[in-house]
Amino acid sequence: MAKYEPAVLVLEDGNRYVGRAYGARGRTLGEAVFATGMTGYQETLTDPSYAGQIVLMTAPHIGNTGTNDEDMESRRIWVAGFVVREPSRIVSNFRATRSLDDDLVAGAVVGISGIDTRAVTRHIRSAGAMRAGVFSGEDFSLSDGEQLSLVRDAASMAGRNLSAEVSTPEPFTLEATSERIGSVAVLDLGVKKSTLDYLAARGFDVHVLPQSVTASDVLALDVDALFYSNGPGDPAASDAHVELLRETLKAKLPYFGICFGNQLLGRALGFGTYKLPFGHRGINQPVLDKKTGRVEITSQNHGFAVDAPLEGIIDSPAGLGRVEVSHFSLNDNVVEGLNCLDLNAFSVQYHPEAAAGPHDANYLFDRFRDMVLAGTSSQNTAKDSK
Repeated sequence: MAKYEPAVLVLEDGNRYVGRAYGARGRTLGEAVFATGMTGYQETLTDPSYAGQIVLMTAPHIGNTGTNDEDMESRRIWVAGFVVREPSRIVSNFRATRSLDDDLVAGAVVGISGIDTRAVTRHIRSAGAMRAGVFSGEDFSLSDGEQLSLVRDAASMAGRNLSAEVSTPEPFTLEATSERIGSVAVLDLGVKKSTLDYLAARGFDVHVLPQSVTASDVLALDVDALFYSNGPGDPAASDAHVELLRETLKAKLPYFGICFGNQLLGRALGFGTYKLPFGHRGINQPVLDKKTGRVEITSQNHGFAVDAPLEGIIDSPAGLGRVEVSHFSLNDNVVEGLNCLDLNAFSVQYHPEAAAGPHDANYLFDRFRDMVLAGTSSQNTAKDSK
């Protein structure tokens, strides 16, 4: 029988779960959260929105399809740590070029396996997401008190801005991969590759910008629209991104935001945000589209939400016209979308690119394309009439 190296998951409330070392050895600290997807673990690991988080997979068997270069959603693995019940001992997929364990070791991601992930998930659901640490190798030998102190001294996700850690250091451009209709500036707050691909497929030249740009930088590009991506951290700690968005909205630049971009639109409109008890993470989250009555099964990864009334049309507290909540969660009534009635701007809390699925919400990229085309046509008509 193989001899396993021990590891332990320590939560800030003192709960401890002893298992086996998985991936890199050592110590990692972050916010413990759970993700409910049964597939798409590589997309989850490489989603920059998970930066700073120790992700627990609720599906019991992880790693059976291995990993490859095609399914990478960014340039690296971003999770702070990885927790699974039973890692696959072999890789069984023709697309695989290596094992998940290989990627975790190469990415220096400290993980743990062989623990009761169902028990940990149920605990987080009742107690809420919290700081945690995974300790293996020499760090497993630290005393219980030392490990717990390290966890409790770690930074909390509330009030934390992680955009600078995940954003592109330099701007770059992807050309449209279908008939060109215009250009869009993407503020990279933790964008996924699939998002950029879907925008390019709708006919946009995609200008991907570092999170440090200003409204003047964006407007100087003379693009046809602005897009805010998903990303990690607390939206209340992103004042510069909120101000950038307010200025571009006042300049009548069409806007589409997803996930973090939904929360920042909410703040730009004058609404507050708050931290959810344990967040929405996975690819099976039901959302109601209020306009159509259609229920979408969506991919989500967020721990914060917009504080806005679910019913009625509201005057934006920031003076940016009328706004309505367009979507909400059927699990807990959390705001899942905003629609501006006096501006060409809308956002959703979930991920319409949805790698590795589902694709119920992919039509939102078409809605964005149509909105930009309609705005471009009206501008051209106005110019012709002068």
